[in-house]
Amino acid sequence: MSVPLQNRVSDSSDGIDRIAEEKQKLSVNAPPSTRKQDALGLDDADRQSTTNRFKTFRSAFKYIHHLTPKQVDDYMHSYVIYNLDWADEDAMIKELGPDYQAKVGECLKAYYGIINHLCAMGDVEKMYIPPHMDKRASVIENQLLYEKAVAHAIGMKAGDKVLDLGCGRGRVAAHMASMTGATVTGLNIDPNQVAQAQEFNNQKGFKNNFVQQDMNTLPLPFADNSFDCFYQIQALSLCKDLPTLFREVYRVLKPGAKVSLLDWVSLPGYDPSNPEHLALMRRVKPLIGAVGTPTPKSFEKALEDAGFVVTKSENASIDGLQAPLIDRVDIYFRTMRQIILGLVKIKVLPQHFKTLINRLCLDGQAFVKMDRMRLISTSYWIVAEKPL
Repeated sequence: MSVPLQNRVSDSSDGIDRIAEEKQKLSVNAPPSTRKQDALGLDDADRQSTTNRFKTFRSAFKYIHHLTPKQVDDYMHSYVIYNLDWADEDAMIKELGPDYQAKVGECLKAYYGIINHLCAMGDVEKMYIPPHMDKRASVIENQLLYEKAVAHAIGMKAGDKVLDLGCGRGRVAAHMASMTGATVTGLNIDPNQVAQAQEFNNQKGFKNNFVQQDMNTLPLPFADNSFDCFYQIQALSLCKDLPTLFREVYRVLKPGAKVSLLDWVSLPGYDPSNPEHLALMRRVKPLIGAVGTPTPKSFEKALEDAGFVVTKSENASIDGLQAPLIDRVDIYFRTMRQIILGLVKIKVLPQHFKTLINRLCLDGQAFVKMDRMRLISTSYWIVAEKPL
């Protein structure tokens, strides 16, 4: 008698265990820095905010396994927004209708409802590839190093109230609290991530709190002069109106507060009239989850128009190249893809694993190529200050 498919994979199933074994092999083959954290300047406060990778992997795997067909369909359909751009309203209306902003929000909820779990199956649980800060460091260590740099740049200290826009699963907020003793308020559009963020931070004993709201639905739900500093990581391409958002951030920050932005930008070398550049951009934007196409100058102008003074504007990666880390993440997921496809083929895993992993791995090398050609970067860092 055949066993129903839903009963073939459980928490201790062959599918999870076999993939977990391969994940462990990949971890063993990672750079030696994973065993030399002290040499990188990472301490107990940094490690306290990290997760049990195997436990996180199993939890994410289980969530993906039990997705409904509608959830998978909604996720795949959500990619339509990444073929559009906030700057082309006519195309937005043509594709999504006059209420396109609301439709973008619906797509983002469907997208993040799944992508955060797919990312958690690798070493990008925080859903961002960090700047390449140290050649010896792993992806996770480079995240920790960048977050330490942010905390220092914006003067985060014990007792501060900090705003985190696009907070994801609250892992960055946990690190900030662990390092500095500050209390972080995170804002995110996806209720699933907000719930995970709150649960994780509660378990870690941090007093951080998380709010569900679309950054395009303003005003922000906070009083004037509420926060001592602000940061965001790779969320602002989802913002339709940067000047208005930055005016809101300015309003809720105290005088003298500093802000840190890490985001994706198109660089001066990118030429939209160049067919190769345009084709690469069309492949990369869906991969990195970008609706808008900002530039360093557009960020700077929006900040300055809101009243901020820009004090730093630079690519945070060594020699301006993030590609070594992008490539590492891409190799990991392509390796996992082969294992998953094999398990789907022998019906150990359900068919939707193939659909999702194929979409996730589609254009990683295009991303690497654009970074090496210095056409785009997702590691552009801007620091600014609200005058006293």
